[in-house]
Amino acid sequence: MQAKIWNYSEWIQETNPQKIRQQFDEALGKAGFNILCFTDHHFSPQGYTALWLLTESHFAVHTFPEFGKTYIELSSCNLEFYQEFLKLTKEL
Repeated sequence: MQAKIWNYSEWIQETNPQKIRQQFDEALGKAGFNILCFTDHHFSPQGYTALWLLTESHFAVHTFPEFGKTYIELSSCNLEFYQEFLKLTKEL
């Protein structure tokens, strides 16, 4: 068996931590990913970082509210879930 990881990263406009959490909890679940653990941190005076540990790897977000954008990154060893997640994020 060959090990393979698919990676996706993008800048998005949403910087609200609650909306980000809700959107990506839903998108990861709909895509088929299994969330093992979630952790996040709110920086002072601004900024937010979150990590979803997945059975199939991980998903992370880092907000830059001072620039009005958020960096998202997915690493996945499951091509089917990965492709479904990409499809779902196009709808966000």
